[in-house]
Amino acid sequence: MRVHIRTTHRRGQRRIVGALSAALLCAAGVTALPAAARTPAGPDPADAARPTPAPRLPGGLAKTPPMGFNNWNSTHCRAEFNEDMVKGIADLFLAKGLKDAGYQYVNLDDCWALPERDGDGRLVPDPKRFPHGIKAVADYVHAKGLKFGIYTSAGTKTCNEAGFPGGLGHETSDARQFADWGVDYLKYDNCNNQGVDAQQRYRTMRDALKATGRPIVYSICEWGENKPWEWASDVGHLWRTTGDISDSWSSMLDIAKQNLPLAPSAGPGHWNDPDMLEVGNGGMTDTEYRSHFSLWSMMSAPLLIGSDLRKAAPETFEILSNKDVIALDQDALGKQATVLKTESGRWTLVKELAGGERAVALFNETDQPQRITTTARDAGLPQAAGYRLRDLWQHRDTHTTGTVSATVPAHGTTVYRIAADAHWADHPPAVETGTDRTPLVEAGAAAGLRSTVRNLGGTPAQHLTVTLKAPRGWRTEPTSPATARALPGGDTLTTGWRITAPAGTAPGAYALPLTADYRSPGGKRATTTLPGTAHVVVPPPSGTAYAAELPWLSAANGWGPVERNTSVGERDAGDGRPISIGGTGFAKGLGVHAASAVGFYTGGRCTAFSARVGIDDESGDRGSAGFEVWADGRRVAAGGTLTGADPAHTISARVAGAESVRLVVTDGGDGIDYDHADWGDAKFSC
Repeated sequence: MRVHIRTTHRRGQRRIVGALSAALLCAAGVTALPAAARTPAGPDPADAARPTPAPRLPGGLAKTPPMGFNNWNSTHCRAEFNEDMVKGIADLFLAKGLKDAGYQYVNLDDCWALPERDGDGRLVPDPKRFPHGIKAVADYVHAKGLKFGIYTSAGTKTCNEAGFPGGLGHETSDARQFADWGVDYLKYDNCNNQGVDAQQRYRTMRDALKATGRPIVYSICEWGENKPWEWASDVGHLWRTTGDISDSWSSMLDIAKQNLPLAPSAGPGHWNDPDMLEVGNGGMTDTEYRSHFSLWSMMSAPLLIGSDLRKAAPETFEILSNKDVIALDQDALGKQATVLKTESGRWTLVKELAGGERAVALFNETDQPQRITTTARDAGLPQAAGYRLRDLWQHRDTHTTGTVSATVPAHGTTVYRIAADAHWADHPPAVETGTDRTPLVEAGAAAGLRSTVRNLGGTPAQHLTVTLKAPRGWRTEPTSPATARALPGGDTLTTGWRITAPAGTAPGAYALPLTADYRSPGGKRATTTLPGTAHVVVPPPSGTAYAAELPWLSAANGWGPVERNTSVGERDAGDGRPISIGGTGFAKGLGVHAASAVGFYTGGRCTAFSARVGIDDESGDRGSAGFEVWADGRRVAAGGTLTGADPAHTISARVAGAESVRLVVTDGGDGIDYDHADWGDAKFSC
């Protein structure tokens, strides 16, 4: 946990207002380490291949990645973080089946203590938040059959600006206090560390915890700055590999990409930790949260719920309680998934499981449906006549003769568990449903779509019926056959569709699921559904259309929301400033932060796009970003890499006939610090 005080450490501009003391700089997430250590380039895949020493920690703890709850992502230091909340979370673990699903730890984060120690140097729980003390809360959690965790920092103060006491110099007494309270898990942060060597700081607390005799899972939270995957396997049970996660698609994706290369360092008792879960906090769609949960489980990451379970929707509990996916995370072999293949935003991840099975995740980071395919042999399974294929989100068993494939929705992940099976024919054939794109529909006018249904099995899919569902009042009509008496293994049924939304339908995204219903030769009924989406769009006006005045189809941003007519500012909406690049101001435009992509519907009506681009002046002479224009999935202009020292550059592109246009900002190849990027005077000619 780090607090951002007018600074977006790692993700954004480190702009701090006023003169701050060294301690306050650390509370803002800026440590006393040298500048080079504060801005690491991220994990080097070559480093991940180095051998990791065998863990030498007591008690056989964390044989599988810890599962539980931490309050920080949902409450931060607000008054609602208190004794009643923590007890309520423990109650919900039982009431909502989370304990049964494997979640154990109920963990406190920062702000549980008073800012000053007592006269004997001991930590003092905040009497307003925890009137009965920490031990009473731990006892309550233990009485539920759960475990209890706490937080401090490997520095003189914790990360909050209030300056709560850290553990540096107090390791022995603090560890003893934690043990006396019944603590089962310690998260040890990295703020206000006074420049003390990281390995020394974290080993000192390790030794203090050992000396208590109480088995305590030890979570090292130094943000990956000192490559703990190289040295911490005999220090902690888990270590953060990245900076803090935020509740956005771009943050989650960036962190996953940093953590994936570190697979060789993870295993029973020593885990890579890409930070807590954001599932249910509201910044992503349910599809994106399923991807988040899938990727963390494939990566054998700790599963620490970061949403307020008291307010969580049923969909949140459904994701968090998926025992099929959790089983991958908790697999006894403890192997983190590796990347089998990645190309153009299509990812294939493979995880070896105890007993010889494999898990395969087909992950689509792009904004359009993508067909992603591999084989059971490529996943590491032996040659066989057939394989049992379990879809872990649809909880359905089918069989395949070897192909493992899915058309994966935008930002979606399909996860399979695969095993060679002599009785493969007892299961229905795997049938893959797909569409050629996300349809863009103008209200009152028909739009086209093509669907495909592929039989991946060795037996026919009989009495096949394909349906495309839409909201009430819409019309979906097949323009070619949507049924087949029998679809043999290896064959495909392609169907054209005409889609019409009623006149007056409001712009936005609408569910458009594609379902294939069929029977196996033995008469067993099977159904597979692709949860598709249609966008109702409004054509741009004739003449000059400014991007800031148009609705966008999609918007992904590296830090904070995309802003209209201002810079991106900090992490909250509306906190930017007038756009300025190299001293030149622009009244209209988009403020973004790398990596970013903003999509617009042009409907074939626009001929050209132009903008003045660069790093916003609020970043000073720092930051770097590349600017690109994409039309219907094809890059039509690239502006090169610009830094904060460069003036505004012109980028222009021909987009005649394009149905959609995306404005893309890349990180310039050197990370995303200070990358506040502007599309000044961005406009279409229509």
